[in-house]
Amino acid sequence: MKSIKKYLAEFIGTFVLVLFACGTAAVVGCSAENGTGYLLTALAFGLVIVAMAYSIGNVSGCHINPAVSIAMLVSGKLSLKDFAGYIIAQFAGAIAGAATLMALVGKETGLGANALYEGNIALSIIVEIILTFVFVIAILGVTSKVENGAVAGIVIGLTLTLVHILGISFTGTSVNPARSFGPALFVGGDALANVWVFIVAPLVGGVLAALVYKFLTSEKE
Repeated sequence: MKSIKKYLAEFIGTFVLVLFACGTAAVVGCSAENGTGYLLTALAFGLVIVAMAYSIGNVSGCHINPAVSIAMLVSGKLSLKDFAGYIIAQFAGAIAGAATLMALVGKETGLGANALYEGNIALSIIVEIILTFVFVIAILGVTSKVENGAVAGIVIGLTLTLVHILGISFTGTSVNPARSFGPALFVGGDALANVWVFIVAPLVGGVLAALVYKFLTSEKE
């Protein structure tokens, strides 16, 4: 039952992330030329994390992101069983969130789907690995000490806002395979054809962050 509650929490958190954050991108636009919409979208992603961290964080840890879950798996903070359960719940939540968003605003809005930077797969992968690395290593750092518990949600939310402020103009910022898959599934076309980039790159970034953080914090021999 405890595991089911954690998976349900991850489903809810990812559902809210896609509906509210991708929804903001769909409604206000996230073009670099549109400054207000750009910042609102970045803030929406960060604020969702803050809201969810303080509501479901004590249940599941509020990963709501496969890249975070794989980093926790590599760090030994998540079992393989829970990792599988989290991934399924996150993707299901993202799909449900995107379906709800499409019902509200239509897929013509783009549903906050990601896109390749200048059509370049290699550059897009590099960008997403870097963005995810920064986001995940911040999570690993702030959650490594119990005394940071009171501020962890704020720090993580602001870090996600930070990577969006830079990343939106490149790929729309994924750093989250589930968040990318949900909208792409309903938008179709190039968004769905290229979604593998936004699944693979964040996972690689998450693993790299876990390995680097483990090295940085390991005791000197």
